[in-house]
Amino acid sequence: MWTRSRTGGRLGAVGFALALALAGTTAGAEAAAAAPAERPPRPVWTDCPADPSGAPVDPALRCTTVRVPLDYGAPHGRTIEIAVSRLATAKPGLRRGILVHNGGGPGVASLHLPGAAAAGYPREVLDRYDLVGFDPRGVGHSTPVTCGRTPAEVPWQKVFPFPAPDGSIAPNVRFARDLARDCLTAGGDLVRHLTTADTARDLDRVRAALGEPRISYRAASYGTYLGAVYAQLFPGRTDRFVLDGNVDPNTTWQERLASWDDGGELRFADFAAWAAARDADLHFGATPAAVRANYLALAAELDRAPVDHPVAGPVDGNLWRTLYRLDSYHTALFPEIADWWSYLAADGAGPVPYWWLAKGDTPGVPADNDVAALVAVLCNDTPADRDPARYQRAVTASRARNPLAAGMGANIWPCAFWPAPAEPAVRVTDRGPANILLLQTTRDPATPHAGALEMRSALGRRAVMVTVEGGNHGAYDPATPSCAVRAADRFLATGALPAHDLGCRPDPAPTPSG
Repeated sequence: MWTRSRTGGRLGAVGFALALALAGTTAGAEAAAAAPAERPPRPVWTDCPADPSGAPVDPALRCTTVRVPLDYGAPHGRTIEIAVSRLATAKPGLRRGILVHNGGGPGVASLHLPGAAAAGYPREVLDRYDLVGFDPRGVGHSTPVTCGRTPAEVPWQKVFPFPAPDGSIAPNVRFARDLARDCLTAGGDLVRHLTTADTARDLDRVRAALGEPRISYRAASYGTYLGAVYAQLFPGRTDRFVLDGNVDPNTTWQERLASWDDGGELRFADFAAWAAARDADLHFGATPAAVRANYLALAAELDRAPVDHPVAGPVDGNLWRTLYRLDSYHTALFPEIADWWSYLAADGAGPVPYWWLAKGDTPGVPADNDVAALVAVLCNDTPADRDPARYQRAVTASRARNPLAAGMGANIWPCAFWPAPAEPAVRVTDRGPANILLLQTTRDPATPHAGALEMRSALGRRAVMVTVEGGNHGAYDPATPSCAVRAADRFLATGALPAHDLGCRPDPAPTPSG
């Protein structure tokens, strides 16, 4: 799932975005995945490359590469590189193993996640694990994929397919068709071998290269699907798994993307209440209903007359919808939404809001790498409808039901013009040890609660779920303590799962002293 993150500025919040894959794996595929690989060479650890976010790299973070098959159907053929990082525990005498992290997406570089994760863990977790990150196949400092496009040719308001102001999807159809063509051409042999199942197989090669009998794992958003697939393919190699912001693991990407429209509608209630409570300063509306009406009015006005931003260029209704959507992933980002709203409503007058949607320039990594990897995994994992007329009908129905999202989730992606998947998606079941903790919020806009319930059902006795009342994308948030944070830290540190599924509200904010 695409992950929104930035460091510095007013905020240091992390958000996520996207969805996952289908059902039905064969016993032969599972057997092949679980077959022991040849013992890989021992890794040689070196300094890590710069973090694309610009954040300083922890000098204790060390990096290496592991070579894996491009095609697991031909394991002795061409290989590709997987970039891996490790932040060693300061207490090797207490060390239990490795705790692997994934940043979501698909398409999100995760090599530098251990440094960020370490800042949020309590000492009892840090003492027990080496924290491990990796750039998934095709991403970042692993052998990267490209569609041969410049950043200007893959703007996020087109990658996320918001329809035209009148509801037509004809521009989206052209963009999706042309992007599929470019990815399949420029991506070479690599682009058809980017799947969640193959990334899980890579992760097991990484485990073997690090000399570990099992892995523990914590991830959110798309990372929950990757974790569930790994746990299905390699149940005996799992230790303690924490999956946060979950998706239905046994459906298609097309269905999960469509769920965004419903999820976004639920989440807007949180922002509307926040803004209405600050109407004396913001003037967006004195009631949640007024905030909603004014949001829709601003989007419609920007459809007619975009506002120029000195870095972003013209901000039209769909770019505004994109900015709102991604900043809605965490309540800490609501002030940023307010900054953009005030700037756009004033036709560009006043303070200029921070522009963070620009794609970074990382040496050795194609400028369109995040989009290329996202598209490849979406389209290689599961089949998609190929009839643009059916997408148009779905968008029209979704716009009527959920006008805030304008039908984006139901719209067409390059997968409508992509070859059929080379193998069926892994079907996640309850076969395996009971060692998975699911965390979820009730109004998550990117991985809605309904999908988490399907993950819980699929895993059955293997999992326990902790649900937090709220709308952030992800419940593990040490800055907002809750039963989810405590349950995850306790499980990682001791192995103790809650006795049963439970729910709570976030802890009350501390009362100021004095």
